[in-house]
Amino acid sequence: MHQISVRVYYEDTDFGGVVYYANYLKFLERGRTEALRDLGVDQIALKEAGTVFVVRRVEADYIAPARFDDVLVVETRADWVKGASACMAQRILRDGHVLLDAKITIAAMTLEGRPTRLPANVRARLAAMGGD
Repeated sequence: MHQISVRVYYEDTDFGGVVYYANYLKFLERGRTEALRDLGVDQIALKEAGTVFVVRRVEADYIAPARFDDVLVVETRADWVKGASACMAQRILRDGHVLLDAKITIAAMTLEGRPTRLPANVRARLAAMGGD
């Protein structure tokens, strides 16, 4: 499992100082991006080779609100990995308490927008990130 910390800035919140629901997706994106980087997946090189990741599906359960100036932890792990897609299980926590639980399905696409297989080394690295 991979973890990063993010601080909630004023720009992340609504009028009441609570994180606006869509901004949680940005925190999750940062978690996935940093997890891939730490696994050694170079997304720029992958794109230059003709493959990019796209989000295909989002399932998110909002459990409790985050607020301005909170320090959150974004956890990311691979739930499953297939030939052309993977499901990333992610959670956002504050002080060990889960605020959001999500599953994000990502798919590999060509630059022309057609599905393609994940490179074998990327599939293996994602699979190694599974479990707790």
